[in-house]
Amino acid sequence: MHPDIRTRNNVLVAGRGTRPMVFAHGFGCDQNMWRAVTPAFEDDYQVVTFDYVGSGRSDVAAYSADRYGSLNGYAQDLLDVCHALELRDVILVGHSVSSMVGVLASIREPGLFSRLVMVAPSPRYINDEPDYVGGFERRDIEGLIEMMSQNHHGWANFLAPVVMRNEDRPGLAEELEASFCAADPEITRRFAEVTFYSDNRADLPHVTVPSLLLQCSDDLVAPAEVGDFLHRSLAGSTLVHLKATGHCPHMSHPEETVAAIRAYLATVP
Repeated sequence: MHPDIRTRNNVLVAGRGTRPMVFAHGFGCDQNMWRAVTPAFEDDYQVVTFDYVGSGRSDVAAYSADRYGSLNGYAQDLLDVCHALELRDVILVGHSVSSMVGVLASIREPGLFSRLVMVAPSPRYINDEPDYVGGFERRDIEGLIEMMSQNHHGWANFLAPVVMRNEDRPGLAEELEASFCAADPEITRRFAEVTFYSDNRADLPHVTVPSLLLQCSDDLVAPAEVGDFLHRSLAGSTLVHLKATGHCPHMSHPEETVAAIRAYLATVP
């Protein structure tokens, strides 16, 4: 493996299988958020986790505002990791914005991926009336970005409970808030802009890799209408409605998340 990529993206490889499963984290998070899910697959797969540049324990010196000014830069990170490990037949498990990162990567190199598993995905977070419900009004996102510029901890304290839900377990939102605050504030703000202003709806018809869509209940970030839209737009997609509430089922309901992924992969040749 290329040592620069391994260091740059803090790549970790585990598992006793040969078929690769690559786990890609969402905005404001890092690979540690997968810790309750990945062990379930280590007996049967080669499990790969990594941090996008600017997140987790990645090499922040490698960050470029130009490269990461769109989701294509994050898609390149994903492809770099796969190439460096010489992976083939990849099952990508992407949370939230990483679902669209996976979409972009699969369009560029469809032969690299065998399945896309999208956990709480959304191609567009902003409502586009009258035909599309994304979950947020544009002014909501503009207010969030402005808050990020003025109060780094305040926005995280506001957003984490909205994303996580599960109010009966406040520790989950506290962990997410801590993750939001751990990265460089300017990089985090730029990642937020790229995430919440992106519109990947036009990319969906170009996806040829079969996909699993895990739609959460009571998800304010990616409501049920988004899952339905994705299912209609992605050929070869399977939509599964989870009982898990909130936007991070791999953290709040890992057993159900694992079971849904396993059931889907059991149908994969």
